[in-house]
This record gives sequence, structure tokens and C-alpha cells, in this order.
Amino acid sequence: MMDSRNYFDDMYSGNEDPYAVRTRWYELRKRTLLLASLPRQRYANAFEPGCGAAELTVQLAERCDSLLASDFSQPAVAAAQKRTAMLDNVHVEQQRLPGDWPVAQGPFDLIVISEIGYFLDADAIEKVAQHCAASLAVDGTLVACDWRPDFTERTLATDAVHSALANTGLPRIVRHDEADFLLQVWSRDPRSVAQQEGIR
Repeated sequence: MMDSRNYFDDMYSGNEDPYAVRTRWYELRKRTLLLASLPRQRYANAFEPGCGAAELTVQLAERCDSLLASDFSQPAVAAAQKRTAMLDNVHVEQQRLPGDWPVAQGPFDLIVISEIGYFLDADAIEKVAQHCAASLAVDGTLVACDWRPDFTERTLATDAVHSALANTGLPRIVRHDEADFLLQVWSRDPRSVAQQEGIR
């Protein structure tokens, strides 16, 4: 993650939703595409690091029996805990990746790495990718969704983040590429949804 936690602490201390993920059409549309790209209707045990304001967390919770969400900023964790307080299947923790990867709480059949990888350096994202591969369940799904344009606080390019995750060797089942963001989904089960349901 970035060297200075103050950047995120300051943002979330003054505003529980600094990226306006609850109000921007761009953010709502992106979440809708991400959720529609998941190959399974329901997941047993999911992990979403870098949950921020927890708007995606709330929607993921509708499709998960248990969801662990985390962030490395304490004010962001507090905002996420407040946003998910009524959801019994969601647990929010403060974690710094890759060192605090929740090995003991896996395996996970869904891992969502969204808008966090580009704040890591090359070594850290490689370790995150290794953790994803090691803690993904036998039928698990790995999702990455990241902003494409450059910005001051970025450490890695989005393509570098996705390349590291692709190097896990998991079969890719979805790639959605726009000027604004890149969304990819990998799964240990390479079958399409239609194949899984016996339609073809």
C-alpha cells in the first residue's frame, strides 16, 4: 500500500464517502457490471480487501453467506462498519496487505480485488496474487476491477495489477475493458454460466 496512511485517513475522516461511490452513476454502473460478471449466483465465504465506503460490500453481501471486508485506513474501517452494521453476514477488519492476508479465515470461494492493487508496489501485488491463488477454494472466483487513467497516488499501472493476478494461471472467464476501467474475472471452474447450468 502507499507509504502514507495519512492520505486515506484524512479523506475518510472528513467524508465517509470521499469517492462518491454512493451517488455517482459511474460507480453504480461499474458495480452493476462487476456483480453481473460473477459466474455464480451465491457464494459461501467471500473476501473483499480495500472495501473503503463499503458500497460494493453491501451489494456483495446479498449474494454471500459470509463476507470479510477490510481496509487499512481506520476511518475507512469505521465508515464501513457503520454502513454494514445491520448485515449479520459481514465482518469488517483493519488489514494491511499483503502482510495481513487472512489465511486462517479462508478458503474463500470469492475474492474481489477492486480499486486497491494500484496502490501496491510490484512485490506486494505479486504476494497478493500468490495469496489469492493459495486461499481460493476449489471452485473459487477471483475478480479484479480497476480505474485505468493515471493519477498522482498511483503506484502501479492497472495492466500491471491485472497481469500479476493473471499469472496465477487461473482460467479467465470475463474481460470487460473500457477507457475508464478494466474488469476481469478468473475462476477455477472454466465453464461458462450456460455450461454450468446445462444449457449447452
